[in-house]
Amino acid sequence: MGHTFSDFHSTSCRSFQKQFLGSLTGQCNLTFGAPTTYSTSNTPRSIVAADVNADGSVDIIVANNGGNNVGVFINSGTGTFSIQMAYSTGAGSNPNSVTTADINADGEVDIIVANYNANNVGVLINNGNGIFAAQVTYSSGNGPNCVVVVDVNGDGKVDIIVANYGASNVGVLINAGNGTFIAQVTYSTGGGSNPAFVAAADVNGDGKIDITVANYGASNVGVLINNGNGTFAAQVTYSTGGSSNPNCVVAADVNKDGKVDIIVANNGLNNVGVLLNVGGIAFTPQATYSSGSASGPNSIVVIDLNRDGKVDIAASNNVAGSFSVFLGTGSGTFLASTTYSIGSSISYVAAADVNGDGKIDIIAALSNGNSIAVLLNSCNS
Repeated sequence: MGHTFSDFHSTSCRSFQKQFLGSLTGQCNLTFGAPTTYSTSNTPRSIVAADVNADGSVDIIVANNGGNNVGVFINSGTGTFSIQMAYSTGAGSNPNSVTTADINADGEVDIIVANYNANNVGVLINNGNGIFAAQVTYSSGNGPNCVVVVDVNGDGKVDIIVANYGASNVGVLINAGNGTFIAQVTYSTGGGSNPAFVAAADVNGDGKIDITVANYGASNVGVLINNGNGTFAAQVTYSTGGSSNPNCVVAADVNKDGKVDIIVANNGLNNVGVLLNVGGIAFTPQATYSSGSASGPNSIVVIDLNRDGKVDIAASNNVAGSFSVFLGTGSGTFLASTTYSIGSSISYVAAADVNGDGKIDIIAALSNGNSIAVLLNSCNS
């Protein structure tokens, strides 16, 4: 069956793939409050949480696919947010993914966005106090669907990795040193692979950042090992199951053995897959965890939600209008999911402590509702 970018609700690709092993001690009973919603432009597709105005509270940035802009919501300091301030990504650009990083080493958090229909990556420099300059664009391959920012060549400057869905490759744009980027170098993910999402982490433990990619069209995940200078070897692939159509991948250590594992949202099979790293670039066959019949999981975040020191998985279920939480055992296995209904198609889920209480909250992009929802974690002993 053919697909266009509008089918994916894929997203962020930010590596909100960070593990947060709770700042407060003591396991608690996980529960979330009712969602508070904030209006976006049309069809929010991807979100990231970051402190853009340096006030110590995390703000929310959203890629509005139908609005052709990125929106910034400033945190009041108590976990409530301002109305959106929108920045254009260009007419017909249809941004699908957004992330943040200090691109030009000035101490301010900048915005990086993958503009799916414009075939480019946009960089919006923070002018200070969370106000952004007009984007500067860099050509990508056809249909950039996900963007990640990380230092791939060890020079202390952050580079850009982009999943070019339509071109079936991954592009790497090296930072020239002043916050501008050299033309991308591309690495094939296989004909018809349609990479939907990328993650960046040291997979083989050599101290260098590798690339992990979710190949939607090929129903596999690929790993591209860093050669040590910011160039990458040909990908090695691992099956996620026939017609699994993975559209999000996270690279994180889920069993506390010091090795980076792979976690993937298998949209076509209504499950989340976990591939444990057994050393080098060898992984166990994936273990799968159901997100429910006709759920359509499309994004995931790996983070400690119940403050027990073990990472959990939260997955957005686009079709079901809900998100599922799989509590981790600490050994790389996960309990059956608990599902939280929102009642609107969810294009992406992220996690951050938005109200400063030491508990990780959930942020969801509601693609049909043209809004974001914030659900405060009311985890209690």
